[in-house]
Amino acid sequence: MTSTDPIGVAVVGYGLAGQTFHAPLISATPGLALRAVVSSRPDAVHADWPQVEVLSDLDSALAREDIGLIIVATPDSLHAEQSIAALRAGKSVVVDKPFAATLADAEAVAAVAKTAPGVFSVFQNRRWDADFLTLRRLIAEGALGEIAVFESHYDRFRPQVTDRWKDQRDGGVWADLGPHLIDQAVQLFGPPLGVYADLQAQRRGATAIDYAHVLLRYDRLRVILNMGHLAAESGLRYVVHGDGGSFVKHGLDAQEGQSKAGLRPGDADWGVDPSPGVLTQVIDGHAAHTTPRPERGDYPAFYAAMRDAIRREGPPPVPVDQALTVMRIIDAGLQSAAERREIAP
Repeated sequence: MTSTDPIGVAVVGYGLAGQTFHAPLISATPGLALRAVVSSRPDAVHADWPQVEVLSDLDSALAREDIGLIIVATPDSLHAEQSIAALRAGKSVVVDKPFAATLADAEAVAAVAKTAPGVFSVFQNRRWDADFLTLRRLIAEGALGEIAVFESHYDRFRPQVTDRWKDQRDGGVWADLGPHLIDQAVQLFGPPLGVYADLQAQRRGATAIDYAHVLLRYDRLRVILNMGHLAAESGLRYVVHGDGGSFVKHGLDAQEGQSKAGLRPGDADWGVDPSPGVLTQVIDGHAAHTTPRPERGDYPAFYAAMRDAIRREGPPPVPVDQALTVMRIIDAGLQSAAERREIAP
């Protein structure tokens, strides 16, 4: 393969992640070519991508010389095994979050990734949420001053427990949504000094965690992460207070919903934030409220960076050490909840 040849890609799994995120983003990225999907649902794949070959198992994708990048979009319990197999086959790998079911499994993947010829990255797409990009810019510009409290929500209203694997997974909502919120916090502030987690199964009949309220302790800063399935009013996203102002944001990034509705990267409205946040600053003793210019969400940036990394033109979009930091905080949260005390990650 020359530097101008497209990198062949196989997506393993065609559930929500494969169908809504990976396949559309790969197809929208110059230099990447979606060549195969490993799935037991060929009709669903061909309804979206008629030209793409459907394979029955991962080994079939690993045997293909025209495939250089494997996307692991299967349930958590398969992530480590499939990532290691792909890396040992000489492929580059993107794995969905969390990149393994346990910290020990994540460390095993990381050990292989550090010596394998391919490039490894974890799909932390919410680094490219419109509101996170806006907030990151405001902090960099000093609009909020020194941050004292960072509160991040990812709440839903799903009162009925289903038989889907996500409702039964080890770690529950903390393993499902926690990686998003943790990764964003660490991107802004670095790893915390301590983790205190209140994790609970609250819904009737629930066996897995469906509520998480987690405090990440820094020197002065306090980061609060909240996620749950019993929030009928679930619009709050960020509450950020600093000695220069506050930023409050409602509404989740639009890109997932846009993809589900059939929009694609490059469409006029892709990534546009429909509900920009409000910045409050005290000027001459009076509160002034403004709507900062919102950034545009940019999930395609992940795969553009992955393409460049494979071509040795830049770093992976989410390096393995950063992904391990997230996994250590997830593990510390589980330990904290079990022992009801703060844990150093």
